[in-house]
Order: sequence, then structure tokens, then C-alpha cells
Amino acid sequence: MAEKVTITDVAKAAGVSRQTVSNALNSPEVVREETLKHVLEVIERLGYRANQAARQMRTGRSRLIAIGIEPDGDGISGSWADRFLHSLSQTAAQEGYRILLYTAADDRSEIATYEDLLGAYKPDAFVLTATHHDDLRASWLLERGLPFVAFGRPWSDLPDARHPWVDVDGAAGTEAATRHLLAAGHRRIGFIGWPPGSGVGDDRREGWARTLGAQDLAGLQRAVEDGIAAGESAARDLLAADPGVTALVCASDSLALGALQAREPGRPVAVIGFDDTPAARAVGLTSVHQPLGEAAAACVELLARALESPDAEPPSAHVLLAPSLTIRQSA
Repeated sequence: MAEKVTITDVAKAAGVSRQTVSNALNSPEVVREETLKHVLEVIERLGYRANQAARQMRTGRSRLIAIGIEPDGDGISGSWADRFLHSLSQTAAQEGYRILLYTAADDRSEIATYEDLLGAYKPDAFVLTATHHDDLRASWLLERGLPFVAFGRPWSDLPDARHPWVDVDGAAGTEAATRHLLAAGHRRIGFIGWPPGSGVGDDRREGWARTLGAQDLAGLQRAVEDGIAAGESAARDLLAADPGVTALVCASDSLALGALQAREPGRPVAVIGFDDTPAARAVGLTSVHQPLGEAAAACVELLARALESPDAEPPSAHVLLAPSLTIRQSA
């Protein structure tokens, strides 16, 4: 069994002091760029792994970022979260952090989980997902000065405008979908989305409505809870209410897959979903693609900035990313 590489071994091989190696690992900003690069190369070559427990005792930091995971629902629309978590874990690891997962049923139980985690594991920061109006989680974290970033906009006014967030422009996504259908000759384009009050759902509805309005066109819409069965029922109702509808934009791939099932022989209806899930790829569904890897990297960057400079002013960065349209045979 090979002997464990120590910080002294790294210092000797790099021709620097043990303190310089320690600085490279814990306070890289104080090390000259050329020296830092050299020390990190030696660390990688020797396979040195820092003792995280000892590092936590020295720095008072756990190098943990906590994020909640949601139920996968029908296993389709929730798949975006898996991709986001994978990218977040990869990017965080590159910055020397690890992801701590937890579950919670609602805001209040999630806040109770924060208290438990802070007592047991002391995460350095949090990532919020599924943001919504009157989000109690964000207010709780802000009041206590705990570092966090939200993947999703704060849909209600918060007491601190410096709250950082990263989001994907849902309205731009449905706008691109609607423009694509207009360019293909469709003029009666319906929308299937979620009940009003969902920040994400309202945002996606807005892109469709705005694009049709700019062309002086009107379109029917239906609002239902997310799911394939609900999407199929809403599509049947909408198509029956307006026989002239030739295309549908949907707020999720689950709704879009249901809409595909509602199409009748002899009446072609183009359908576009949102999230570009594996299910969409499997059936050839055109869908709006979210840049989840880029979003995860932006979240880690904002957190790292706050954690590495705790005495600096809190970051005010708001990152709104543009989605893209993945065109397949369904539209």
C-alpha cells in the first residue's frame, strides 16, 4: 500500500514552504499566480488530498453547499433537476466544494431542515430551487445573513435587493417556440400551461402571449396542473373549442406529451414542449432547452465569490440566461 502523500511532501517537491502549500489550498488569492499554478500542478501529480476535517477546524468552513431535491413527479418534467444537480456537483467540486442534499415538503419544513443542517453539518451556503411568490426560505436566509443563491428569480419583492439569483428566461423560450410556429405558417396557436400564480408558469405564458400580440393574433389557452394526463385533457378541450388551432405551445414536456396524445387522425397539430427532457428526445418532440450546465456554473461562481470574500459587500449579480429551441419532427 502506497504511503499517504503529506503536505510536507508537496512542499518539498514544489520547492516551497508548507505555508505556501497551505495558502494555495485555503487562501489562493494570497499566492502569486505563477507559484499557485506550480503548486497545484504538483498537488495533482502527487495525488495529494487535503484532510477536510482538519481544514474545517482551521478555517471554520465545511466546504459544503446544501440544496434540496424535489419529488420527480411523473419522472419527466423533474428530470431537469437531475441535470442541474449533476452540473452543480461537477462545478462545485472544481472549486473544492461538495453538495449536501436534503428533502423538504414545503417552505416551513425546509427552514426547519436548514436549522438542523446548520447545527449538524454547518454548510457554508445554500442553493434554492423552485422559487415562488412569497418565498419564506429566501427571507429566512436573508434575515440571518446566510450565503445563498437561488436558481430561479425571486418572484416577490424581498427585503434585500442584493439577493443573488440565476435563472433561465422562460418567456424568451416560449417566444422562440411561438416564432418558430409562426414562421412555419401557423396562425392559430394555443397554449397549455399551469394555473396563474406560478412565477415560472406565468413567465412562460407571457412569451407566447406577447409574441402573438405583436402579430395582432389571439390564441386560446388552458391552465392545468402539470402532467401527461392533464396535458391530454387540456389539449382535447382546447382543440374542440377552436377547430382552427393548428399548433400548441406547452409549459412543460409532460403537458406536451399529453397534447401529442390528444391529436386526432386527419388533423395535424404541431406541439412544442419545454425543458428538452429525455422523453422529448425519445419521441421526437420539439422543446425549449435550458442551459442547465451554464446555470449551475453561475450559481457556484456567485457563491464562491461571496464565500471567498466574506467581508465584501454581498453580490448583487442577477444572471438571466437565454434558452434555445431544439427542433424535432413534432413542430
